[in-house]
Amino acid sequence: MAKDETKRNSPAILKADKNGFTNLEGMIDYKPANEAYTYEKVKAAYDLILSKQALEVKATEAMNVARDIANSAEWAFHYMMLGIKKQVAAKYGENSSQLESLGLKKKTYYKKPSGRKPKA
Repeated sequence: MAKDETKRNSPAILKADKNGFTNLEGMIDYKPANEAYTYEKVKAAYDLILSKQALEVKATEAMNVARDIANSAEWAFHYMMLGIKKQVAAKYGENSSQLESLGLKKKTYYKKPSGRKPKA
């Protein structure tokens, strides 16, 4: 048995297993001593893998679509907030507390140029 069955099998292992199953299908006289390993049961397990992988692909696609929709909404909200900051600056002024409450600095917080010339 595997050490950690919560981790996915590697693609190489899955490919080898699928190749083995394909080869098993060609064995007409396959009759196992243990009934747990009949062709019908391994075929059912293989069909289950295919259906679960298809479900995973669909869920991944749905997640990608949901992520894109959320991303579009986030950008629309961001652009809305940028416009609001411009409107607040126009209405209340660039030194207003209202503008500061939106996360911007007041214009008076920025240093004014000193007028000194750098030494050559």
